[in-house]
Amino acid sequence: MQVSKRKKLKAAVDLTPMIDVVFQLIIFFLVSTTFSILPGISVNLPESETAQGSAADGITITATVDNKLFVNDIPVTFKTIDNVIGGIDIGKKKREEFPVTIEADGQVTNATIVQIFDALRRNGYSAVSLRTSNKK
Repeated sequence: MQVSKRKKLKAAVDLTPMIDVVFQLIIFFLVSTTFSILPGISVNLPESETAQGSAADGITITATVDNKLFVNDIPVTFKTIDNVIGGIDIGKKKREEFPVTIEADGQVTNATIVQIFDALRRNGYSAVSLRTSNKK
């Protein structure tokens, strides 16, 4: 009696669909992630030993040593700052709770910072923080 050999089945897992799904997930997370866009204005921030990190969303007001003012990346003056910050769309949040960050060069005078605070108060903003760098 002759015994015939049975053919062995070789099982193979096709990884192509799994790789496609992984690439789709990577693309989805890259597209859906929001990136913080900070203005590219160079200032020499004062140092602080007790500085704490905070979220970068909201309004950023920058004061440079050569008396230039920026709201986010829009150049403003003290005459136009009220119109600019008053016209910013903050969505459904209250102005009292909307975060505002002031980043001023270490050489900016106190009078300039007080004028910025006055403009913010006139427009109803009160959640204001001063940006500093960590002391090394």
